[in-house]
Amino acid sequence: MNIGIVGLGLMGGSFSKDMKDLDKKSVIYGQDKSSQHLKSSFDLNLIDFKLDDNNISELDLILISVPVDETIKILPKILDKVGNNTIVVDVGSTKSKICKSIANHKNRRQFLAMHPISGTENSGPSSAVAGLYRGITNILCEVDKTDPILLNKVLTILNNLNMKIIYMDPDSHDEHISYVSHLSHVTSFILAKTVIEKERNEKNIFDLAGSGFESTVRLAKSSPFMWTPIFLQNKYNLVEALDKYVKNLNDLKTKIINDDQESIISDLNNINRVKKILGGINNKNEK
Repeated sequence: MNIGIVGLGLMGGSFSKDMKDLDKKSVIYGQDKSSQHLKSSFDLNLIDFKLDDNNISELDLILISVPVDETIKILPKILDKVGNNTIVVDVGSTKSKICKSIANHKNRRQFLAMHPISGTENSGPSSAVAGLYRGITNILCEVDKTDPILLNKVLTILNNLNMKIIYMDPDSHDEHISYVSHLSHVTSFILAKTVIEKERNEKNIFDLAGSGFESTVRLAKSSPFMWTPIFLQNKYNLVEALDKYVKNLNDLKTKIINDDQESIISDLNNINRVKKILGGINNKNEK
């Protein structure tokens, strides 16, 4: 299979590794606005050739793995140039605006909106890891607008990677993801900011920080260039999630001020149900 990857970072590079593992005969073409990323991708054997206008029409599949604001800009241009048998997919964390951007494109049926729920806080070609796409949940949107033959080509790959497929409309996707993903990143960034600001006055605070702090702020190490466009594209859903989050913080703050131990214990016990919820998710992923 001839595969093109636009954006040679964590998601793009890891997709190359997993596809080469699935099919040793896969030929990977790559493109990145960073010449250093392109060079590193060759050095790391993530790509075999540079993706350009001379070969884009010959590809079976093109994966777009760039910030979501850039996806909106380049997706129509890529669809302008693809061959009749090429399917284009993206891995963006927002879906509504991306789908709307090509709703009336002549080659709309050659696009599949996709959101693999996987990743790390690292970025760049060197962050690519084998197995990132294996066994994960993958959300597909507007599959009815994708050519059935091309859709089946993608589904075959996803099934071979043992993915759990969820079908959602773009608006529902963005609403739910604002809570379970985007809010988590905001929380991590703001916690890190709060501690950094305090560190100016208490130099040793990071020496006192344990594994709990480190795990909570892990996401704050994610690329600002990737996450800022996500926050802005999904701002209405995210603002709603933030309002509810801030309300819960203020409620807890009030109970702490009032020494309301019984209510705090009751709330924390109720919140502890997340262990059972996440345990169920992990058990499903292990099967």
